[in-house]
Amino acid sequence: MNQNPVYIIDDDFQVRKSFKQTLELEGFQVKAFESAQQCLQLGNITTLFQSVIISDIKMPDMSGLELLDAIKLIDQDIPVILITGHADINMAIDGMKRGAYDFIEKPVKPEHAIDVVKNAQRQRSLIIENRELKIQLSKQQICNTTIIGSHPLTQKLIEQISNLSTTNVDVLIHGETGAGKEIVAQELHQQSPRKNNNFVALNCGAIPEELIESELFGHEQGAFTSASKKRIGKIEHANHGTLFLDEIESMPLKVQIKLLRVLQERVIERLGSNETINLDFTVIAATKTDLKQASEEGLFRADLYYRLDVAVINISPLRSRGDDILLLFNFFCEQAATKYNREHTPLSYQQQQKLKVYDWPGNVRECRNLAEKWILGLQ
Repeated sequence: MNQNPVYIIDDDFQVRKSFKQTLELEGFQVKAFESAQQCLQLGNITTLFQSVIISDIKMPDMSGLELLDAIKLIDQDIPVILITGHADINMAIDGMKRGAYDFIEKPVKPEHAIDVVKNAQRQRSLIIENRELKIQLSKQQICNTTIIGSHPLTQKLIEQISNLSTTNVDVLIHGETGAGKEIVAQELHQQSPRKNNNFVALNCGAIPEELIESELFGHEQGAFTSASKKRIGKIEHANHGTLFLDEIESMPLKVQIKLLRVLQERVIERLGSNETINLDFTVIAATKTDLKQASEEGLFRADLYYRLDVAVINISPLRSRGDDILLLFNFFCEQAATKYNREHTPLSYQQQQKLKVYDWPGNVRECRNLAEKWILGLQ
């Protein structure tokens, strides 16, 4: 017996009963619903749905065509078969244009109905198999990358990373909190000729002002009271690799002057030393603020801003990337399920819609956290 039930939706009990009996005699499992709303609420229809949906066109409250539109928002490839009377044939044709798999005309001929359902079931099985193969190939190719999605904004981001990673240009990344600025920086490094050398990250907002200069440039023994031995700074450690400066807007103005010289000449002097050290590295800076406005207000050096404002990547907020929200959430769910040895329970239609309209103030970071909570049963 087929283990993936066919869904039948019809407000007429006798039609539901007749269809159910016909398909069960052919070995299908069947779930019957008296309304489209009931199917959406209780049917748990997700992108993992592996069967076929059969719906009458004319029903009160929510028609079969409206149900078709709702299902296509979940997954364009779920086969929806419409039941229609002879007088409603134009509506059935309209349904085909909107993506229905086929339509069955009343009075229903059992042999024809069974053939249509079997063909639709085979098509759905092939689609699911192909998706699983693509997921496996994708996992092999992209490993842990989280820059996934088909939205034009996501594709533009991927193209920018690919184009800029082959150059030695310094890059400025702009995006909201949690948008994935460090992930983009890591991708730039991993796709660059420098990928086998160090990726050195420093959050400028997390280092006290009195320590950030030493953290960046290093120091010689005795350069200041607590300098008991020589120390290599982050910039020098990034030689032949990539230096990532997150929250660069938090860097003190006096340190910005020294950083500008580094960007222009690729040399540093450790604190307490007059010796210049020539270096070869790429700088990626990231910010969540408008640096141009900050420079106009005297909060950020204008000359440093213009030095950085050459190759700029703007990461769009998650809320503006449509269906990529669900793709990303499911990606994080798969990771969390593996990490915590838990089962990945698909979202219901209503839950998917909530994710798509949510504002996501924490962006990708919030999406990852929510996915982990979902897998752990805490959400």
